[in-house]
Amino acid sequence: MKPDKDSARGLTQLEGYLLWNAEVGRARAHARRFTDELPWLTTAQREDVERVYLTDRVALSRESLTRVRDRAAELREEYTERYERLRARCVALSVTAVGAVVCAGTVSTLLLR
Repeated sequence: MKPDKDSARGLTQLEGYLLWNAEVGRARAHARRFTDELPWLTTAQREDVERVYLTDRVALSRESLTRVRDRAAELREEYTERYERLRARCVALSVTAVGAVVCAGTVSTLLLR
């Protein structure tokens, strides 16, 4: 068990929970404002419209968040791949440079003898 990883994961989950609850709260507020523009609705109709509006808005938010999550995962994979290639190139270039310096030093030592 790794306390740091568990703490970080717990904080991430808590943050997600709070953000989602805030989104649902905003959706409720929008639903209420929408039904306030329709003063002729009965109480039951107002509750139905708010419920449908809220359900639709929450579904839309969930779809948007899912798309963002999926795209973030794609980008993470793409950038990890690029980083690995760049690191391999840097290591190869460093090895080549060190080899060239060693060869130049060896040649100059042999020539100066």
